[in-house]
Amino acid sequence: MIIRIKNLRLRTIIGLNDWERKKEQDILINLKVQVDDESAVASDDLADGVDYKRIKYRIVDEVEKTSFYLIERLAGFILDIVFENDKVTTATVEIDKPHALRFAESVSVELTRERA
Repeated sequence: MIIRIKNLRLRTIIGLNDWERKKEQDILINLKVQVDDESAVASDDLADGVDYKRIKYRIVDEVEKTSFYLIERLAGFILDIVFENDKVTTATVEIDKPHALRFAESVSVELTRERA
C-alpha cells in the first residue's frame, strides 16, 4: 500500500547565504510512503495502519522549529521522521525550494530510503 502526502507547504530557515539564515523561506514537501501491511484494509482500524496525520504533524513541528543549510539534509531529516513508524518499508520525499534560482520556478531534491 502507498500513502501520499502532497504539497505540504511549510516555512523554515534554509540556505547558505546570510540573508537566507535570517528569514524563513517557503518549502514544498511531497511524500510517498510504502507500507507492507494490508491489515488496515481488512480491519478498518487505524491501530492496524499508519497514522499519516501524526506523521504530518511531526514533520510540521520538527521542520518549522529547525534550520537547515541544504535541502538534501532536510530530505534526510524528514525521512528519519517517517521511518519512526515500523510499518514503513520505503519512503520517498521530494522537497521544492521555490525561487531558489533566478528564472526557475523552484529547485527540488528527491530522496528515497528503504528499511534495511
